[in-house]
Amino acid sequence: MKNYLIKLLISTVLIVVISHFLKIEITNYTAAILMAFALSVLNTFLKPILVFFTIPVTIMSLGLFLLIINAVIVKIADYFIDGISVPTFLTAIIFSIVLSVSQYILNKIFIDKK
Repeated sequence: MKNYLIKLLISTVLIVVISHFLKIEITNYTAAILMAFALSVLNTFLKPILVFFTIPVTIMSLGLFLLIINAVIVKIADYFIDGISVPTFLTAIIFSIVLSVSQYILNKIFIDKK
């Protein structure tokens, strides 16, 4: 539970920081927290289903279609969270790439391996 809360905090901070560099509007910090939670829930439950149904396309694109799936997850979370606005699909792709790489690096630094 402690590691999940740290990951949620890392994701929230990264969402706020990345939104300053991209044209993503965040009205308040509560929206960023909800976005981080929504992304974690969607990545846990919806992403495996999407990956399963798009296995042929993913194999043909050598895995690059997973970037599209990540962007779809971001746009779905944007749809459900009122305080976040991701304007274009390209912005969602860039946001998902930067968020994933940043989360990987910061989770390696801050999360216990016990």
